Amino acid sequence: MSSKNKRFISQSTLIPILFLSFASFFLTSWIILPAPTLFLLQFGVVAPEISPWLFLLNIITLFLSLIFIRQLQIQQTVCILSLLGLMVCSLQLASITPTEIQFNKSMAQVLGSNYQQKVPVEVKAKMRKQPFILTDIFRGINLDKTRHITNINFATPAGVALKMEVYQPEKVGKYPAIVFIYGGAWQNGNPSVKPEFNRYMAARGYTVFAIDYRHAPEYKFPAQFDDVNTALKFIRDRADEYEADVDKMVLLGRSAGAHLAMLAAYQPDAPKIRAVVNYYGPVNLTQGYNEPPYPDPINARAVLKAFLGGSPQQLPTLYETASPINYVVPNLPPTLLIYGSRDHVVEARFGRQMYNKLRDKNTAVYLEIPWAEHSFDSIFNGVSNQLALYYTERFIAWAVNS
Repeated sequence: MSSKNKRFISQSTLIPILFLSFASFFLTSWIILPAPTLFLLQFGVVAPEISPWLFLLNIITLFLSLIFIRQLQIQQTVCILSLLGLMVCSLQLASITPTEIQFNKSMAQVLGSNYQQKVPVEVKAKMRKQPFILTDIFRGINLDKTRHITNINFATPAGVALKMEVYQPEKVGKYPAIVFIYGGAWQNGNPSVKPEFNRYMAARGYTVFAIDYRHAPEYKFPAQFDDVNTALKFIRDRADEYEADVDKMVLLGRSAGAHLAMLAAYQPDAPKIRAVVNYYGPVNLTQGYNEPPYPDPINARAVLKAFLGGSPQQLPTLYETASPINYVVPNLPPTLLIYGSRDHVVEARFGRQMYNKLRDKNTAVYLEIPWAEHSFDSIFNGVSNQLALYYTERFIAWAVNS
């Protein structure tokens, strides 16, 4: 091959390799970098969840640079970036097994070493076999066939039509109920968001209700709390119609939805709830306002002002009333709390604070994922959500069968 052709091949491959190298390094860096803005938070959420993909991408860029790049300085730069990316990904991937061990220990300590024996064999057979399955990162988590009902109008407060969606197992029957409450800073979202979890749980023998609520700032607290309670009453009244066993009801929420789930379940006059699952939910709104995260990509104080109508200095009683941590008393429903150590929206310290207050006189399990950001379960087959899903389905199965 002539030197001219070699130069042409070198030039034609250099730009794509450089682009691939910088793109993989940019994405990988968000595994460890805190996101200062809402836009960059998306990378902070996604990067740790696709770390096996990024590990592979860094290997590819390293290989391509060694084969095709002839300029020594450029080759060295690409190799260094690739090696740094591999190191970051490797550190995260190496921490998966120790995290699994810790989570197994936490579950067994609280629920008992034999807690899974309380789960019926037919239920256990449908559960995930391992906390983390590498191949699922690449092929996805299988979602079996379910029934799905949409656009159920359960209330119209202040003229706002509130809808819910119901996910049911393929076969007609009567199943434990899971009520799912979405997040979105109390300002955004709808019952259709993140449907994979609802489908997954329905296929494993649950009737899942995804409910709506009015949004701030137009509708301030306690409108959202009232809407959740209205939805729960509707579900209980129509339980037979939707094949739900409301004596075995679990509330599960994400972020703002987890806040509402805890608030509803912990009321002194709350109807019977078997368990609460809290994914990275706010628990102490006064402290959350006074001690916002740094960096603060969503402007936590502005979010809380929009939700409650002012600051804790202006509305101290309302902040206390809206904080689930102030409702902790003995004999609350068993609670599973899952937070990410790198959460820069609702910091994990608040999850630990809630756990420490619950655990003395209640059943509470706290799981903290070392590498995870807020909303880690946005990637359903991601590293963090695989762990969360494995322990969540076991906790719920234990709760409804105990």
